[in-house]
Amino acid sequence: MMRAALVCGVVVAMLGVPATAHHSFGAVYLEGDSIEVNGIVVEFQYKNPHSWVHVRGSERNNASGEERVYSAEWVSTSQLESQGIEKTTLKVGDKVTIWGSPSKNPSDYRMHLKRIERSDGWQWRGRQQAR
Repeated sequence: MMRAALVCGVVVAMLGVPATAHHSFGAVYLEGDSIEVNGIVVEFQYKNPHSWVHVRGSERNNASGEERVYSAEWVSTSQLESQGIEKTTLKVGDKVTIWGSPSKNPSDYRMHLKRIERSDGWQWRGRQQAR
């Protein structure tokens, strides 16, 4: 009886680990808002739980045109692979435009990526297939 209670307690504790390790996008980003950034890919992190695209550029509505590095949180590698996106799809130096929900902390310069388009016409839009 004691052993069963111990096993049950361990299982319950383990079930809580993934919930604390993963965040809701709505907890970090203003999902109802959108920003657009034009720039150059400086890094593409093809990893789990989420891939990241880092772009040096400026926000479309920024009157000063000041460039910064924006970090765009994407989806997992398995989701990208299922849409034909590989770790070589984006390269340092690629000219891109990215759209996404901005961080709740405006000094973070990060976003939840919703759309990306390379200057050669390739694009990804949410859950749609890459073209």
